[in-house]
Amino acid sequence: MKKLTVGYSVLAERVGNMTPPENTAWELLIITQGGESEKRLPAAKHIALSSVGVAKSRNAAIENAQTEYLVFADDDIVFSEKGLKDAIEYLDKNPGVSLLLGSASSPKGELRKRYPDQIQKLNLFNCARAATYEMVIRVADIKRLGIRFDESFGAGAENYLGDEYIFIADLLRAGGRADFVPVILAIHPEVSSGSGWGTERDRVARAKVFSRVFGVFAPVVRLAFGLRRLEELGGIRNLIRFVFGS
Repeated sequence: MKKLTVGYSVLAERVGNMTPPENTAWELLIITQGGESEKRLPAAKHIALSSVGVAKSRNAAIENAQTEYLVFADDDIVFSEKGLKDAIEYLDKNPGVSLLLGSASSPKGELRKRYPDQIQKLNLFNCARAATYEMVIRVADIKRLGIRFDESFGAGAENYLGDEYIFIADLLRAGGRADFVPVILAIHPEVSSGSGWGTERDRVARAKVFSRVFGVFAPVVRLAFGLRRLEELGGIRNLIRFVFGS
């Protein structure tokens, strides 16, 4: 059995933009949103969804992955084969880890954000900035624990970000273990759906993510988070709105 599935979530018209890994030892799974794609890759398994929303297609990737591990991909991702091999090696040596969170660089070779410089166990407070293409999951554990992406969140949904954080939070609360490992898995453009901060839509979407993860304690967490991001939020007035989810 092949070890790794590279699971793409892509709009049907963007399949031609993909740069999949060349490693033939890995399974290639392409989930198209919004119907069938005219372009098909012979070596890949194609599944078409009539719906849109990245969380739905990520869940379809989990359901259809037949390998031990699954890494999530978008059409604008270029993976590091060495990074993925290092991730697989770590998971092989640590069977209690259900999810590995790695890092990513920009096309200029710069890390996309600040990452720890050593291995860390993830908790609810150190994984809020996770991206799906930084995640490698142990498929059997995720299925056994019943963890799926919340389809109310993520690109294509009204709450267009935070699906990765919610996924990890649900995994941790279900008793799964997730580790950050300082290995670069992918190259990704510097702008992504989680990059925006300046609009009311950005603020409200982030507030809803914290409500989903922390429930009644969300205002306290939003206050602590917002104080560290005060400039990006746009000042005290927007901080207050963020804390109360308005």
